[in-house]
Amino acid sequence: MAKGMFARMTDILRSNINEALDRAEDPEKLIRQMIREMEEAVNKATASVGTAVANQKRLERQYDERVTQVGDWQRKAERGVEAGEDELARRALERKTVLQRAVDELGPVVEESRRTAQQLREQLRELKGKLEEARTRQGTLTARHRAAEARKKLAQSIQGLGDDAFSSFERFEQRVEETEADAEAHDEVANDLDDVERRVRDLDRSASVEEELRALKQRLLSERDATRSTGA
Repeated sequence: MAKGMFARMTDILRSNINEALDRAEDPEKLIRQMIREMEEAVNKATASVGTAVANQKRLERQYDERVTQVGDWQRKAERGVEAGEDELARRALERKTVLQRAVDELGPVVEESRRTAQQLREQLRELKGKLEEARTRQGTLTARHRAAEARKKLAQSIQGLGDDAFSSFERFEQRVEETEADAEAHDEVANDLDDVERRVRDLDRSASVEEELRALKQRLLSERDATRSTGA
């Protein structure tokens, strides 16, 4: 998602710049157009970051809920053993095992979503910084363009030169900006987050659950014996 978003933004800006240069548009008009497009790109990037952060929060809530449920079913299994309801305890442990598997699967996904959201925040911060820099330089570039045009016209009137040195300079500056944009695009996040839609299948219940049930009964029995010994 992140890579596609920033790559599309870079492609659009580069395409519009090249098209404007090929049509020999007024550079001042071109600068204003570029600022508008950069503002639109930042708005879209902001929306995408918001989506990534919302996805991160959703996964974190799911993870926390599963962890809480694992603890709840563990306590239910203990109550079942204490009441002599082995079948009830066994079913509680089966449910706990399923939920624990979900916790184990969600853990890495949650961590990846956090890393991705953080990377997107940092990239958005950089984009906003570049936009502010472009706004600051807008007036300077316009003034430079006007001064260069005046110098060019003066030189042409005096020397009769007809070369378009300023136009070549503008093209060179735009090519440098394209290279910078390409370098930024290559640093963008390439990992997309997918929604967690897995189901726990083929759970080997009998061996692991029975083993945990025996261990639970033995622990509770030991605790009762220790309590009786202390009381005696």
